Amino acid sequence: MSAFRGHDKKETTYPKSKFFNPCFNSQMKTNAEIRMRGFLKRTPVPELLELIRKHCRLNRSEQVELEHLGGRVLAEPIRSPLDVPNFNRSAMDGYALKAEETFGATRYAPLLFEVVGEVTPGTQFGKTVRTGQAVRIMTGGPVPEGADAILIAEHAEAEGDRISVQEPVPPGKHIGFRGEDIHLGTELFDAGRKLRPQDIGLLASVGMQEALVTQRPIIDLLITGNELLPPGSKPEGVYIVDSNSLMLRQLAERDGAVIGKILHLRDERERIRKALLDSEADLVCVTGGTSVGKEDHAPTLLEEVGTLLVHGIPMRPAAPTGFGLIGNRKVFLLPGNPVSCISAYDCFVGLALRRMGGLGENWPYRSIKLPLSSKIASQIGRIEYVRLQIHEDKAEPIASGGASILSSTTRADAFLLTQESSEGFAEGEEVEAWLYD
Repeated sequence: MSAFRGHDKKETTYPKSKFFNPCFNSQMKTNAEIRMRGFLKRTPVPELLELIRKHCRLNRSEQVELEHLGGRVLAEPIRSPLDVPNFNRSAMDGYALKAEETFGATRYAPLLFEVVGEVTPGTQFGKTVRTGQAVRIMTGGPVPEGADAILIAEHAEAEGDRISVQEPVPPGKHIGFRGEDIHLGTELFDAGRKLRPQDIGLLASVGMQEALVTQRPIIDLLITGNELLPPGSKPEGVYIVDSNSLMLRQLAERDGAVIGKILHLRDERERIRKALLDSEADLVCVTGGTSVGKEDHAPTLLEEVGTLLVHGIPMRPAAPTGFGLIGNRKVFLLPGNPVSCISAYDCFVGLALRRMGGLGENWPYRSIKLPLSSKIASQIGRIEYVRLQIHEDKAEPIASGGASILSSTTRADAFLLTQESSEGFAEGEEVEAWLYD
């Protein structure tokens, strides 16, 4: 859905027809004490998105050494401090000579040149090539002074310390000239560039030792629930194994974050309070205990120790999602059901982390437009996160799509989001789907 798209380098405005609503109070305070009473009010998704944009801004920058720059985001433009290559070099194995002196040479009337030396990469001839002379040269070797072309080895026949030139060569042939790749002062990359392996190689080639990049946001994960066993355990009795921490770790690292602490906490109010206050991360994700149950402490705790800006949104799954602040620290309350957790992360937390880390607002998923093989029903005023299977170039909604049915996401090839103003999609209607892979 294009409403969650952005640009890598610029802030974007979501389309007004989808998730944008300028009429809201971003300073509103939510009454979090709704346990066993149900949500009194749900914050429209556009308001939550705007609050995330307002509070989740670009992190500070830091100097990072060349070997650690992979995947980092530049905080400033980089210009080349020199020419690449910084000398004229041979592009072929052959002979460096004066091109004009080869004119008229043929296989039947070859011209003779005296071989006066040899150049290999990392060495120099050290003299000037004169009339009737040639220097044997290997690919990458610096072109000697006085020579202006490279005759390839196939067009010469060695005869002791002489060569018989059998074809003419034009001036400049087979020479890589100084600055041919990069000129001094050329802008290599703009701010906001996420550096790829070849980018690091280019920075090395111009002699860079470090670069100024945006600090990666640090995220703490607080996984709550009396019913949870740690990952790697076998489910037994009335206990289930935590899957959220593993999924959130992968998703957060994909979005450029550094994992701080991962804490598994029982539904004990003071322990959760202490974890919230002790965190030194840029952003905290609390999973579980965010709804309206008796043991759902996170919303009221966040309101006590900080500011609860949002609690409850018209989105299925992910309705109990919350957002707030403890000082400058951003806090997201995510539902404990794994599908709700994934959808809330992707739509909101991922957006926050990418903005803070300089990656922009674009979703890290490819989109594709396909017709539906069956209809999708939706309630006006609510966003639906629908998992899809793709068969024969058509998208089929997965029927068992509950918030706790994690296998629905592993069986799915893609997902879509309905619009708040929509009652769904008809069979055969073309939709925009986002590919998990």
